[in-house]
Amino acid sequence: MAPDDFDGTEHRLLQSIVEVARHMFGAAASSIFLVDPDTGELVFEAVSGEGEKELVGSRFPAGTGIVGWVAASGQPMVADDVSTVEQFAQHAAESTGYVPRVIMAAPLIRFEECIGVLEVLDRTASRSELDDIELLGLFAMQAACGLEFLLRLRRGEGREPAHDPQALLRRIAERLPGRARPSDTAAVRLLAIADELLAP
Repeated sequence: MAPDDFDGTEHRLLQSIVEVARHMFGAAASSIFLVDPDTGELVFEAVSGEGEKELVGSRFPAGTGIVGWVAASGQPMVADDVSTVEQFAQHAAESTGYVPRVIMAAPLIRFEECIGVLEVLDRTASRSELDDIELLGLFAMQAACGLEFLLRLRRGEGREPAHDPQALLRRIAERLPGRARPSDTAAVRLLAIADELLAP
């Protein structure tokens, strides 16, 4: 399904995810790109922070920049200095009106295929790189799970026991880190947002 086919509920879920991600990392911006299955283009679907008023709906050619590399490889990336990373596309960043110094990006995986990328720009929260990419991966997993569930609901499959919304949230909760950290609070907040969006 192409990103343009998403309705308000999908967009609300994605917007909630980028807002929580930006808050957790103290970032200048966070965004979700989805891959258009027809063209391979990278489409801004949700943006929080810098560019949020102008960028939604904008498109980049397949393979553009760090987001394009993550989408193609299915692997996360942390670039603490984008000027030293060959995948960084300066011209693409300039076209958005904001050129970041630091980028973190994680793939959104659905049925073993990368359907998009969750990106965080210029984080300021002080955690180790491992924790940062682990937390970003958690958000990316939640985004992909939430989108899959909403798409199943649209197809009329969501009332089957296997796709019950509470079962989905339980599966996500079971994957949360076991020790108490600030990231747990944000993850629980995201689960609450998802629960509200998925409520009948």
